[in-house]
Amino acid sequence: MSMRWAKHLSLVLTLVLGVLATGWVPAQAAGELTLYTPYTSISVTPGESINYDIEVINNSQTVQETGLAIQGLPDGWEYQLTAGGWSIQRLAVLPDQSRNISLQVDVPLEIDKGSYRFQLVAEGKGSLPLTVTVTEQGTFKTELTTEQPNMQGHASSSFNFEATLRNRTADKQLYSLTAEAPKGWDVQFKVDGKAVTSVSVEPNTTKDIDIEVSPPEGIKQGSYKIPVKAATSSTSAGTEFEVVITGNYDIELSTPTGLLSTDVTAGGERTLTLKVSNTGSADLHDIELSADTPVNWEVTFEPKRINKLDAGQSTEVTATIKADDQAIAGDYVVNMTARAPEATSEAQFRVAVKTSLLWGWLGVLIILGVIGGVYYLFRTYGRR
Repeated sequence: MSMRWAKHLSLVLTLVLGVLATGWVPAQAAGELTLYTPYTSISVTPGESINYDIEVINNSQTVQETGLAIQGLPDGWEYQLTAGGWSIQRLAVLPDQSRNISLQVDVPLEIDKGSYRFQLVAEGKGSLPLTVTVTEQGTFKTELTTEQPNMQGHASSSFNFEATLRNRTADKQLYSLTAEAPKGWDVQFKVDGKAVTSVSVEPNTTKDIDIEVSPPEGIKQGSYKIPVKAATSSTSAGTEFEVVITGNYDIELSTPTGLLSTDVTAGGERTLTLKVSNTGSADLHDIELSADTPVNWEVTFEPKRINKLDAGQSTEVTATIKADDQAIAGDYVVNMTARAPEATSEAQFRVAVKTSLLWGWLGVLIILGVIGGVYYLFRTYGRR
């Protein structure tokens, strides 16, 4: 009896050793399929869609059919399994062959920053662990942002701001663009170089918006807020720009009395006192005086340049007008200009040219000479 059991045990051991030697292993419930993708851990931003190319490899000698499912996917995430253009739930793979499938995972917009883990499972025959790292905090809203919300300039400047409108919703949105600027201010929105009042933005994409702000004439020095808003019926976002007006530039050229006329003799000179006034709210620098005269006339200024003129202040300049020697009697126009880099003023002077006294006396002498000659003729030849 013991000898017989010994023989049976010896036979069983021989069979087991033979199986191990040939490498043949019966089919197991697990490990019959291998799920493979080269990128098992990736980083994305909120709202992105991830597309995995996955190879399902049959390690057995028989056809393997299995159901496919995602386990551990976070709430709010969505996925789709496709192969050959079809959405699939089950897959059959021939012995020692493989099939390719696609897995699309949609990361939601409203999500916390961090790492998320889940796996693709083939009904106990194999699994593929996957990790997705969300690199920034996500939201389900609209964002309107700018890197430069503050600008400074004088009253005649135009201020060009740039803003980025981000649609973090799941739908395409048509945003109306509005600005609550102070009275008299002009605000223009431009997209791709064209003036617009609304803009369409696809889901989870951005649109760059140029915002051109112009202050009204006569604006006073100070800081001004320009709220801007992008809104739809379901979502909106806003930001605020600040414009700092350093002052307005204005200059006036006249005379202390306001009289803009004078007279001069041909070839003579006339000296005028000019009044240069800074009528703006900002200082002026490097004011130059110049004149546009008739041919062969000259105008000189003393001083010719004013280095600085404070806001609200005035200064006097002497202008010397020299008429052409051959100028005939009549009225002439001389244009004088006071020009600063930021502002310019012109004054038009009417100059009456009178005949020189020398020519008058010469005329009188000629007439007297003629009379004397006639008298001499009468005295000498009148008795004959």
